[in-house]
Amino acid sequence: MNLPKNELIAVLQEFNPWWNGRASTDLPDWERSAMGPLRDWMADTESRRALVLSGARQTGKTTLLRQAVRHLLEDRPAAGNILYATFDHPILKLAGLERTLAAWEEMFPPEPDEPQWLFLDEIQYVAEWQTWLKHQVDFKRGRRIVVTGSASPLGAAKAESGVGRWQTLPLATLSFGEFLKLRNIDPGPVPLVKSLKQCFDWSEGDFARTAGLAKGLTPHFHDYLLRGGFPEPAMVSDLSRCQRLLREDIVDKVLKRDMTALYGVRRVLEVEKIFLYLCYHDGGIVDVAALSRELDGVNRNSVNNFLDLFESTHLVYRLRPHGYGKEVLRGKPKLYLADAALPGSVLLLGRKLLERADRLGAAVETAFFKHVFTRYYADQPSFTYWRDKANKDLEVDLIASIGERLVPFEVKYQDAAPEMSKLKGLRHFLEDQKLEQGYVITRRWEDFGIRQVPSAKTGRERVLLDSRILSIPAPLACYWLSS
Repeated sequence: MNLPKNELIAVLQEFNPWWNGRASTDLPDWERSAMGPLRDWMADTESRRALVLSGARQTGKTTLLRQAVRHLLEDRPAAGNILYATFDHPILKLAGLERTLAAWEEMFPPEPDEPQWLFLDEIQYVAEWQTWLKHQVDFKRGRRIVVTGSASPLGAAKAESGVGRWQTLPLATLSFGEFLKLRNIDPGPVPLVKSLKQCFDWSEGDFARTAGLAKGLTPHFHDYLLRGGFPEPAMVSDLSRCQRLLREDIVDKVLKRDMTALYGVRRVLEVEKIFLYLCYHDGGIVDVAALSRELDGVNRNSVNNFLDLFESTHLVYRLRPHGYGKEVLRGKPKLYLADAALPGSVLLLGRKLLERADRLGAAVETAFFKHVFTRYYADQPSFTYWRDKANKDLEVDLIASIGERLVPFEVKYQDAAPEMSKLKGLRHFLEDQKLEQGYVITRRWEDFGIRQVPSAKTGRERVLLDSRILSIPAPLACYWLSS
């Protein structure tokens, strides 16, 4: 189709009002915490690497890009050197990347000593964008490029071409701290810590004082679990409408639009069935063979392929069992959905989620994992879970591996105290791995504190190990990991 150039230019002028001296008046003043590393990248003029901002639909990637442009304009570069373009717009999608850039440079020819800034949204709609970006970084030294995508087409082969050419910044859904800021909720004088590990040096008085100041976080944390971390739905006052937006704008568009447009999926009904299964088993270990049997007519290969697609579109996180070699390759994955509110919204639970101990516990575990993942992503951790081969009742929910360090977490969001008898899996893991510290994420504020760990092995219950367990209420743990 022959696209008139004037139509293409008109669209670009609409997306780039600063070319005509106009400001973007619809941008919020409040910014996501990801703006920090994004601005660090913008300020690092020595690096030629591009930046890939990835995340699920509606997590705020577009707003973040436009706010970054606002910061750039404050530094007074030539406005014509800045391009914002989104390739989910039909005109730009039809024009393609090269024609779009050619139209821009025809209006604003590049200047030899001035960098060009390219902010390219929804890049997954551009064919072979990884190859294009690789060539830009290698040969177009005067361009600084940020791209965003709601899908991750970085297969093993193409990921290798990005090594040294771009860095990736994941944009998860809102953290609990961001949720409070977005809804203008003042958490009060809750003290902050740089690391959860600091609490191992606290006194009993420190724990008591902090618990007294932070108890008020609990109702807001429950509201966060119901509304979720997608900015637009989270701002809606009516919970029913909020959860309907989650179903329609997040889940349905990914399952019915992205899966077909980007990956050529035609069996949408099977995709919906598998996703519904994952909503029922959020935070659980997925037995692909059992799932295949439950979904009549969907073979194991298809199930695995669909799980890969869910991961590519940032709807799920997948964890492998802790260990080495065949036990990892053959082990069953554990899956968390992208946001704790998605299962409750899809299953139409509403506020009943808070009355269902199993569903509430799963939501808290999902929320906590997302906070740990986001907080420590820059340290390049790997995340696994552990289950004893001989005794399947012995399990650790989440293990973060950062270099040589292993950090185990167990989530026990329940009204009863997390007695040592209920933490046998964590105690076994601490003892076997000779670890000094482990964490339990709890519900009760009176459990906030440190306990010495007795041996978990038969006949040695009275033997104290060198390990200690720190119990932290989930609202405070997620609030701290947000900072």
